[in-house]
Amino acid sequence: MNNNDIVQKLWNLCDVLRDDGINYSDYVTELVLLLFIKMVHENTEAGTLQKHPLPEGCRWSDLNGKSGINLLDDYKRILLTLSTGKDGDGNIVHEDPLISAVYADAQTRLREPRHLEQMVKTLDQIDWFSAQKDGLGDLYEGLLQKNANETKSGAGQYFTPRALINSMVRCIQPQPGEVIQDPAAGTAGFLIAADQYIKEQTDDLFDLTAKQQAFQKSQAFVGIELVPGTRRLALMNCLLHGMEGDDEGVVHLGNALGQAGASLAKADIILANPPFGTAKGGEASITRDDLTYKTSNKQLAFLQHIYRNLKPGGRAAVVLPDNVLFEAGVGTEVRRDLMHKCNLHTILRLPTGIFYAQGVKTNVLLFTKGSAKDKLQEENCTENVWVYDLRTNMPSFGKRTPFGEQHLKPFEEVYGKQADGTSKRNEGEWSFGAEEIDLAPEAKKADENQDVDERLTHSRWRCFTREWIAEHKGDSLDISWLKDADSVDAANLPEPSVLAAEAMGELVQALGELDGLMRELGAGDEADAQKTLLKEFFGEVQ
Repeated sequence: MNNNDIVQKLWNLCDVLRDDGINYSDYVTELVLLLFIKMVHENTEAGTLQKHPLPEGCRWSDLNGKSGINLLDDYKRILLTLSTGKDGDGNIVHEDPLISAVYADAQTRLREPRHLEQMVKTLDQIDWFSAQKDGLGDLYEGLLQKNANETKSGAGQYFTPRALINSMVRCIQPQPGEVIQDPAAGTAGFLIAADQYIKEQTDDLFDLTAKQQAFQKSQAFVGIELVPGTRRLALMNCLLHGMEGDDEGVVHLGNALGQAGASLAKADIILANPPFGTAKGGEASITRDDLTYKTSNKQLAFLQHIYRNLKPGGRAAVVLPDNVLFEAGVGTEVRRDLMHKCNLHTILRLPTGIFYAQGVKTNVLLFTKGSAKDKLQEENCTENVWVYDLRTNMPSFGKRTPFGEQHLKPFEEVYGKQADGTSKRNEGEWSFGAEEIDLAPEAKKADENQDVDERLTHSRWRCFTREWIAEHKGDSLDISWLKDADSVDAANLPEPSVLAAEAMGELVQALGELDGLMRELGAGDEADAQKTLLKEFFGEVQ
C-alpha cells in the first residue's frame, strides 16, 4: 500500500464524517485531530519523534481499545486536556506549548460514537510500516493536497501547487544555516519543501554537526499564519517532518501585516504566496507603521515586507498576481523601490488554472537584496529583468490536465545554477511550441518586439534592461510580447457581469442535467448530498 492509496483511504473517512452531519469544509480539521494522535503514536513507536510526546492518558492506546459512549467521552476529554494542559480536576497534565498550540480550542463535532469507532478502526488497519518508508509527513501533506483538490473554497482556494513550490525552492537553493521565512505560511508547504531540499543535500542532515542539526530543527524555519485552523495544520505538518521550531513551533499565529510581521527577524531566504485581495479591516488589516508606502492592497504590503525583511544578499521567490505588476500609484512606487533596493533578476509568468481559484493570473518574482556586485547596495540594484512567459499558448490546466514539474523544467534550465540569478544567460527558449505561435498584429507592434530579431519575438525567455522598463513601461512590470492571433482579446469581450450571468446560467442548466442523470443511475442520495452542499455554500435564496 503506497501513500496515494493511504491518502485515498483516509479521504474516504470523510463519508463517515458526512454521515455525522459534519460540513465538507470541516472534514480535514476533524480528521487530523484524530489522525495526529495516531501519527504521533506511529512516530514514537518508530523512534522518529523524540520531543513533544503526547502525555499519558492522551495517547492512541487510550482510545483504540474502547467503544460506545466511553470512547466518544474519552476522546472529548483528551482533546480538552491537550488544548488546556489540564485534566478535568484542574491538575497539570502537560506543559508543552507546542502541543497546546496544535490542539488550541480543539473540539470534535462527532455525535455518534459508532462513527468515531469506525474511524479509529480504519486508522488501525492502515499499513503504517509502508507509510513510514515514504514518511508520515508526506502522507499528511498528501491529505492536505487532496483536500485542496476536492474543496474549491477555504484553504484549497489558493493552495500552491507542489510542482511550483519545488521549482521555486530549486531555483533559490536554500542552504544549511540559513534562516528561511514565509510570512503567509498556510499549511507550511514552502518551509517543508525547503527543509526537504536541505535534507537531500546533507544526507538527511547527517553530514552536519550536532549543533548545525539542532539549528535546522529549531531555528532555521519561521512562518506566520493568520488563521488558527490553518496554523494547526501547519504545526502538525512541520512536526511530522521533524521540524520543531521554537516554543511556538515553526509557524507562529499572527498577522504578518501587523505587529507579528514587524517584529520578525531578517531572513536569508523568503518564500511566499501571499493571500490575494484587499484588506477589509479586522484581524487581517494592515496595521504596520514601518512600511514606506501605505496601501490597502495586501500583496503590495506583503511585497514591501518581503524585500525589507531580507538580509543583505538574501534571496526571495514570491508568487504575486498580475495587478502587482501593473497597478499605478502606490504600485509603481513599490516596484520602483523594489528595483532600487534589490536585484529583481527574474519574473516567471505562470499559466492560468494552476491555482484552484480559476482565472487568477499569477507570476513568480525572484530577487536578491542588494545588487549583483554589492549586497550592501541600496539604490539602482536592478540592471536587467529576465522574463519567462509560461502563460501564452499553454494548456488550460486543471484536474484533466494537471500542472507538473515537466512544465517548469525548461524555465529552470535557463534560470541557471546560481541561486541569485547571476548565471550567464542567453535570450531564446522555444518550448511548448512557442515558434509555431502565430503572433497577433498588436503583439508585432508591441514595444517589447521593436528592433528585435524575428525569432526572439517567439521566444519564451527575454531580457529587458532597467532603463527600457522605465522608458517604455513607466516602471510597470507587465511585460508581455507573445500573443497568439487566435487568443481572445479581452478588450472586445462583453461586460464582466454579462459574461458571469451567461456562465452561471449554463452551470445551473448543467447541474440540473447532472442531477437527473445521477438519479437515473440510482445515486439519488449522493445527488441530495450535493444539493445540501450547494445550499450550505450559497445559503437559502429568499
